[in-house]
Amino acid sequence: MLVSNQSSPSVPLCQVLFHASNAVKQVLAGQSLTEFLESVPKEQKSAVQSISFYCMRHLLSSQKLSQQLLTKKAPNSLVYALLLVSLCLLSVPKRHAKALELDQLDESVPFYQAFTVVDETVKATQLHKKSAAFKGLINACLRRYIREEEVLWSLLKDDEECQFNYPKWWIQLIKKSYPTQWENVLNAANLPGPLTLRVNRKKIRREEFCQTLTESGIDYQLYGEDAVILNKAMPVQAIPGFEQGLCAVQDAGAQLAGTLLPVKDGMQVLDACAAPGGKTAHLLERADIYMTAVDIDQKRLSRVEQNLKHLGHYSDKVKLLSEDVSDVSAWWDGKLFDMIMADVPCTASGIVRRHPDIKWLRQESDIQKTADLQRKIVKNLWQTLKPGGYFLYITCSVFPQEGEQQAQFIEQTFADACRLEAPGQLLPLATVDNPRPLQDGFFYALFQKK
Repeated sequence: MLVSNQSSPSVPLCQVLFHASNAVKQVLAGQSLTEFLESVPKEQKSAVQSISFYCMRHLLSSQKLSQQLLTKKAPNSLVYALLLVSLCLLSVPKRHAKALELDQLDESVPFYQAFTVVDETVKATQLHKKSAAFKGLINACLRRYIREEEVLWSLLKDDEECQFNYPKWWIQLIKKSYPTQWENVLNAANLPGPLTLRVNRKKIRREEFCQTLTESGIDYQLYGEDAVILNKAMPVQAIPGFEQGLCAVQDAGAQLAGTLLPVKDGMQVLDACAAPGGKTAHLLERADIYMTAVDIDQKRLSRVEQNLKHLGHYSDKVKLLSEDVSDVSAWWDGKLFDMIMADVPCTASGIVRRHPDIKWLRQESDIQKTADLQRKIVKNLWQTLKPGGYFLYITCSVFPQEGEQQAQFIEQTFADACRLEAPGQLLPLATVDNPRPLQDGFFYALFQKK
């Protein structure tokens, strides 16, 4: 059985493999996959993203396989990346044997026949002078893998890093933090997240929006107060009302932020570290407020403006500031805020399923660095909050050092901080009813200033 080719019929697979290999190469060199994909030709981007995301989810096992196939170090980083990508694709039938047998392979899994992978990878080597001379090496490694697949995998059966495809330090930290759930946490985060929408309640009621989905034959399920999770991913341009700003893409876990703060008309609200603006927009949809959104990255802040304009929320009541949020003297006018939403920088360990390169870009030492920065930001922001005001601390992390330990720090540091009920740590966990988790990993702690 051959699942339909993931690339456009007009784009040769060898070109897609070449770009995907360059994506892997750049991630191994420390570049964000999202940044690299911006440079990929538009007509190839979808297929390149599909393959590169899959490779990021299974990178370590491919690296271990390559070590068995190469007698010495790969000639260069491009050849190495081409080998990793092709090994990922050749391993698809082994990883998803049951799904293939039942003809239920997830659409996010790029599946090609073995001979196609080998032939197209060899062609891909010839697209650059650094790899062209090593097409024989690539060909030999891949054909050996096909012949010896069971033996090669048997040598890795007890390798925990290979089994879960995370760095060793990451596995150990998750084990320690969630001793009864750690396997579920790791496995679930290696599955792609569903396409989740937030209905723009300022333009349409969720019931009305869902009616348009039903009329268009789009299956969905409801979550929380404003979320609609599509049962099958699709281009956002094909979603009824998306172009008109009736909805926006936002993870179900991220949408909790808008429901935890009791916003009311006329309030002064600060969204610290606001980009890309999903939570900013959600608060503006829930009440007629004065919003100050601060982010240190001007390029990302421009996205906030674009998103707010698209949804119809940009007005003279919205102030966007490209500043370091921890240096309040540079941007704060001295007027106290009724509410502060602090979605602070973190390792982003909770959104790995949407950004699978994160686990290869992070180092264990990054946790302490981000924790220190988070505390600096909180210390400076607390002084800008009114007595009686609300402070919502958020991270998209599953590491306790960035979550519960920081919430305890806030309680211990500020005598006037009263911790209120909030979800705390949210984990991306698979269940019988939802084998693909409905939300990413987030941490929420809500405080009121006495």
